[in-house]
Formats: sequence, structure tokens, C-alpha cells
Amino acid sequence: MNAKLIASLILAGLAVVFTMQNVAVIDLTFLFWTLSMSMTLAMFLILSIGIISGWMLRGTISRRKGSGHNKQGGVSEQTNN
Repeated sequence: MNAKLIASLILAGLAVVFTMQNVAVIDLTFLFWTLSMSMTLAMFLILSIGIISGWMLRGTISRRKGSGHNKQGGVSEQTNN
């Protein structure tokens, strides 16, 4: 067996153990909404929201840094001395 398969099986096993240990139902309250769900599902949703928002912010920040424009709106030039 290769290392990727072994690592994947270990991570899948840990995910199953995590899910089995966090089956308690919790109430999430935001303003006047209340939602009941398992703790595992809530943590997965929060993780997913964090990953998606981080991915979107990374794209926005990298576009700003990579634009190459100076404050006057022109393209900056590099000189080699």
C-alpha cells in the first residue's frame, strides 16, 4: 500500500471517531432564529464557511497585490542598475 492510501484511511477513521463522539444535539441561536443540529454537523458547516470565506479573501487580496499599479494609477516600472 502506498502512503497516501494509508494516510487517507487513518484520516477517515479519525473522522468516524470524531463523528461518533459528537452526536449530541445542540441549539444554535442567531438573532431570533434557533436551529437544532448535531454538533458534528455544526462544526463541519462552520469549517466549510471558514474555508470558503478564506478562499474568497485570498483571491481578492492576491488580485490587489498583483495589479502592479502605483498610487497615480499608472503602471510601476522597475529599473535595473
